[in-house]
Amino acid sequence: MIEITIDNKTVEANEGETVLQAALRNGIEIPHFCYHPCLSIAGNCRVCLVKVDGRPKLMPACNQTVAPNMVVETEAPEVQSARAAVMQFIMLNHPGDCGICDKAGECRVQEYQFKYGMAEPISIEPKHHKKKFNYLSERIVLDNERCILCSRCVRFTREVSKSAQLGIVERGSHSYVARLDAQPFDDPYSDNVLGICPTGALLSREFMYKSRVWYLEPVRSVCTRCARGCSVNVWRRKKHWYVRSLGEEKNITAYRISPLENPEINGRWICNTGFDLHKFMARPRAMAPMMAGNTVTVDEASAEANRLLAGATNPAIILSAHASNEELQAFKEKLSPRVQVYTREDYCPAEGEVVEDDLLIRADKNPNSYSVHAMFGQKAFSAAAGHDVVIVWGDQVDYTSLGNAKIIHLTSYAPEQETRADVLLPISTTFERSGTFCNFEGKTNRFEQVFDKPKLVQHASDLFGRL
Repeated sequence: MIEITIDNKTVEANEGETVLQAALRNGIEIPHFCYHPCLSIAGNCRVCLVKVDGRPKLMPACNQTVAPNMVVETEAPEVQSARAAVMQFIMLNHPGDCGICDKAGECRVQEYQFKYGMAEPISIEPKHHKKKFNYLSERIVLDNERCILCSRCVRFTREVSKSAQLGIVERGSHSYVARLDAQPFDDPYSDNVLGICPTGALLSREFMYKSRVWYLEPVRSVCTRCARGCSVNVWRRKKHWYVRSLGEEKNITAYRISPLENPEINGRWICNTGFDLHKFMARPRAMAPMMAGNTVTVDEASAEANRLLAGATNPAIILSAHASNEELQAFKEKLSPRVQVYTREDYCPAEGEVVEDDLLIRADKNPNSYSVHAMFGQKAFSAAAGHDVVIVWGDQVDYTSLGNAKIIHLTSYAPEQETRADVLLPISTTFERSGTFCNFEGKTNRFEQVFDKPKLVQHASDLFGRL
């Protein structure tokens, strides 16, 4: 460790660390646009300039390596003047359309202009106009007028996702970010540029104009789309901002998904499939218990399931790889001694989906296969075993593959098939309960409840006690 002084405060820095990294780690704010902890140093925004004793001019904190007994000032008059000048330069051609920009409320340009910028602009020249609402892909819209050329998105595609699809073209005030060829921006990690963009230049086409961010709040969750089990934030509407006239569905909607930093599992990134988690969860639900296709009460469905199990001579269950560790434990304690246990993959790779790569995406498209296999093995179901009653736990099951067995189905989503289960009991989704998953490496990750479950929907762990 190296001792340096920042604003008359002695702090410890790691050897090889930059002034900006040491300051941020010790809770000292230095404004920055182009710096990102997971990307290379660009040093092109210059808003992080600081005064270093012994240096004849201000130095960029993002590129200045610490040295023993270094003395740094971040609030000196010349530093404040330089920051104001940098913000004035950035705002020369910025459209200033905060009122209609989806980044308002979490825009770094907006925050720094208010905190460090000049009260009044000094330029009297007309702004240089660039492309507005340029569709990079079906997922992302690019507003080049709002872009400050920090190059974060460009460095992400070169250094993290390795697609190298974005670049900065032209020169001077004509420079702009663009796709380097005529093809769409189809990087499987493309949506990460939305979060690292410090202004409203890169926006989600799906989230645009849906809600202001100050009406929303993040809830910790886990992506269930593959065995990586990335940490994510699910953004829901704050309770004191619930709407009335627009419909109750607005208050129980997941508006967007964003990465939640987890150094042990996914770092700061997730794939595009993870960004679509809220759409995956919004599929048509199984909302009421049913018997042979007819709606019944929870008590009636539970009683019929109990009757089938009591009269069975060879009952079985097919476990869900989307079940949480807590649900699996509840099943093991309450029901597993009575039935033959089989395991399966609820979901397989979809057509055109990236099956696996070297960054995050795993071939197993289920979040908790590790725990299922560790607790119950990997025995696949066979209709030849002659089971007379089969409990199906999870989605995506073809009833005809179960032979002549009576079917008790515990599912969150409406089955897409003509054949009806003898008993269907709707269960809660990951968004409607708390719990943990173990990813393919055996690392435990926790998710919190986002919404209340519907009235007639049950938690699987409670159902096992009733059965």
